[in-house]
Amino acid sequence: MANGVGRLVLLSARGEDQAAAAQQAVRDSGAEWTVLQAAWFNQNFGEGVFTDAVSAGEVAFPAGQVSEPFIDSGDLADVVAAALTEDGHAGRNYELTSPRLLTFGDAAEAIANETNRDVAYIPVTGEQFGAVLTSEFDMPDEEVAVMIDIFDTLLDSRNTKMTDTVRRLLERESVDFADFVCEAVASGAWKQD
Repeated sequence: MANGVGRLVLLSARGEDQAAAAQQAVRDSGAEWTVLQAAWFNQNFGEGVFTDAVSAGEVAFPAGQVSEPFIDSGDLADVVAAALTEDGHAGRNYELTSPRLLTFGDAAEAIANETNRDVAYIPVTGEQFGAVLTSEFDMPDEEVAVMIDIFDTLLDSRNTKMTDTVRRLLERESVDFADFVCEAVASGAWKQD
């Protein structure tokens, strides 16, 4: 037990070299640890970083045509709860994905089809995306450089493989992106005034 903490669960990204030091710190903490390396979240489109872009009808992002096995944050929460409360997860690294690959364009198309609105994915370069972060969000150049480096790493096709970890740990299938979109529409995501 380290500093009175008996068990730690770290949420990290799959294939993110930049997260290696944080993952190692958790492993070296002296506590029981579990590292969860998750794919991009479905919710990034409905209540996260891409929500406004989806509402505006154009998601510009430097993902090219790379496929991603987007995961639902509800599935992630259930795995976190299991890792914190059940035996058998200490000292384990879990990669969390859904069982289906989608490009960012596929994701935009799925949202467009369900909402009956135009939603397009626009592939941009990291530098173009960085310019938006600087001009529209006043992000400092150093932070922009870090973000571009992370995106270059995560979106280089290294994460196109899928895992069955959610099914094995929760004994059910993970939430499909299409089901997420239906639920998001029902809850009022992307609602236009």
